[in-house]
Amino acid sequence: MQDDPKTLVSTDWLAAHLKDPDLRVLDASWYLPQQERDAKAEYEAAHIPGARFFDIDEISDNRSDLPHMVPPVEKFMSKLRAMGVGDGHQVVVYDGAGLFSAARVWWLFRLMGQTNVAVLDGGFPKWQAEGHPVEDLPPVIRDRHMTVRVQNHMVRDVTQVSAAAKLGDHEIIDARSAERFRGDAPEPREGLRAGHIPGSRNVPFGQVLNDDGTMKDAAGIRAAFEAAGADLSKPAITSCGSGVTAAILSLALERIGKADHSLYDGSWVEWGAFPTLPVATGEN
Repeated sequence: MQDDPKTLVSTDWLAAHLKDPDLRVLDASWYLPQQERDAKAEYEAAHIPGARFFDIDEISDNRSDLPHMVPPVEKFMSKLRAMGVGDGHQVVVYDGAGLFSAARVWWLFRLMGQTNVAVLDGGFPKWQAEGHPVEDLPPVIRDRHMTVRVQNHMVRDVTQVSAAAKLGDHEIIDARSAERFRGDAPEPREGLRAGHIPGSRNVPFGQVLNDDGTMKDAAGIRAAFEAAGADLSKPAITSCGSGVTAAILSLALERIGKADHSLYDGSWVEWGAFPTLPVATGEN
């Protein structure tokens, strides 16, 4: 794996840079209710030294009925300032699953115009398995101002995605499981129709990951998109259940040098709840 402080870094890279004064490590663990894991409690019990806890549900737009939508700029800036994360910092984000929710926070930083941010490849499981240090101490926080320049092209709302689906001028790529994409499995959230956005392609997020939770190399990533019939000559829109695992596909696209990608923030929890939006079932 090629270390890149703007996308993905290895556990060896982080171990070598852990004491850098301008490094900030974030634990962005988040789990679905059925996983029955308490991300905050796990963080408090053990985390990478100096890591701050980034609460995906808290640092979101709580005015929205949809889960963990992009927070207002002012809220993002104030929350990160309180965590001591700001301009001039190299940020590394990890999670307790390997590579699951950390990519969402990577994407959120990129959306806010912060480019010096990477996901830890393999996450906390790999870090622990290799015997790297952990601690249960709260980090020492010093305020740091953050300058935000929102990159609006990186996010899409339901109106934009609906237009893209009708026109066919974007490749909409869904990170949910094949069973949920086809409409064969019920959605984990009640009240949602089963199926997918018409014309979208299905690349379950696990298909861009190795068995150990690390991300595949460029050839492996390309093969996963090609197998799904995704046309990467078009701009890509990633989607999933609620905008978390879609970011894994966004990170994978960035890793293969595809810059024209955006994320559908409302994802299926929004689309599947709208009775007037079309839903397709079966394969692509």
